[in-house]
Amino acid sequence: MIGAVAVLGTAACAQKPETIQASYISDVGYQSWRCDQLAGEAPRIEAALAQASAQQNQTRSNDTAGVIFLGLPVSSMSGGNVAPEIARLKGEKEAIRRAMTLKDCGRAAPASSAPSRRPS
Repeated sequence: MIGAVAVLGTAACAQKPETIQASYISDVGYQSWRCDQLAGEAPRIEAALAQASAQQNQTRSNDTAGVIFLGLPVSSMSGGNVAPEIARLKGEKEAIRRAMTLKDCGRAAPASSAPSRRPS
């Protein structure tokens, strides 16, 4: 009986960050950005994603303990689950990547040596 409660309880636990799917975020908002701006935004989004993922992992650990001791995923119930934020950040990361691909930023000169130029 306890095993069944634990299995059912863990189903309600916070998801692993790596299993959370990205939300669709349009790259239209990034199309007016220069390559150096996009390149600067990417690490900021990556850092925010790492922080949110750490919080999600902590919530998941707390949920597991809560299920074992109380039968409830207490962290998820108290607002610790940040899966929607992780999905949004993953979507932003993907939108930046698409914008950089459309602008061919991989071939652009580094920001310190030459300004980015728009194609004619």
